[in-house]
Amino acid sequence: MKSVEEFLAYAAKLEEEAALRFGELADAMESCGNSDVGQLFRRLSDYSRMHLSDARARAMYRDIPDLKPAEFQWPDLESPETAHIWAADPFLGHAQALEIAREAEEASRDYYKSILDTTDDPEIKALAKEFFDEESEHVREIHKWIAASKEGRRVTAG
Repeated sequence: MKSVEEFLAYAAKLEEEAALRFGELADAMESCGNSDVGQLFRRLSDYSRMHLSDARARAMYRDIPDLKPAEFQWPDLESPETAHIWAADPFLGHAQALEIAREAEEASRDYYKSILDTTDDPEIKALAKEFFDEESEHVREIHKWIAASKEGRRVTAG
């Protein structure tokens, strides 16, 4: 990352894409009657929307670069928190959905950690640490959901 503005452009795009993908997955699950998994994906979409609002609020008085989708350079093909599209399978089980969510949240956490570990800019470092901490909390929550699921309890949104 070369600037705080670039960091915020990436953070906003990451959260926007995560919110959209989790929302699409929630819609797909709910439309085929898999409401349990739909609620889980909806909750994750809501988390991403909150982070997107935060990133946009921080960018409000800055000159954020208007990057086109092809200009973003992610560690993989899509932004880190974008859940696998195959998660739209209507037969996806609760445990599988939790694993998909875990993978997406861990990828996002790891992305912010890599920025935290490689930047020398104190303002970028502070923002990356904050976003890393938020994603780490999501990972911890998903691990609790996974543990509850393995014990036969379901943790649903609400």
